[in-house]
Amino acid sequence: MTLFPSLPIDDVTFWIIVAVVCGIVEAVSLGITSIWFVIGAIVALVLASFEVPFIVQIVVFLVVSIVLLIYTRPIATKYLKLGKEKTNVDAIAGQNGIVIEKIDNMLGKGQVKIGGQIWSAKSENGEDIPRDTEVMVLDVRGVRVVVKRVEEEE
Repeated sequence: MTLFPSLPIDDVTFWIIVAVVCGIVEAVSLGITSIWFVIGAIVALVLASFEVPFIVQIVVFLVVSIVLLIYTRPIATKYLKLGKEKTNVDAIAGQNGIVIEKIDNMLGKGQVKIGGQIWSAKSENGEDIPRDTEVMVLDVRGVRVVVKRVEEEE
């Protein structure tokens, strides 16, 4: 069956093109977004090969794609951990360091050495923290870490 009378393309070829285009978009985006439409296009391609009316192919394509997108994307995203990789800055939160220059929030001074790197620092509660005190990084704000004293166990 010729889908578009003015173009030499039938509905099987149309669905192959849709699947390929969606596959290319998926490969470029790396976000598990259009893979569901590739699967929907393949299902519609199978229907087209059995000469099911084109309107039914479109409806099945949309239903299959949307159902897969809604119900399986969250599962795939969870297991593939997309966008969950910590960067170097994110990985610093929770680490301990040593104050190498007194932290004085009023003057905006203070430095902490964390894993061999030196960071500008400020304390979470505004207290001054003397040199050689062990601190834990709570957050990274810009180029400065927010720290608190590590309480020594008695």
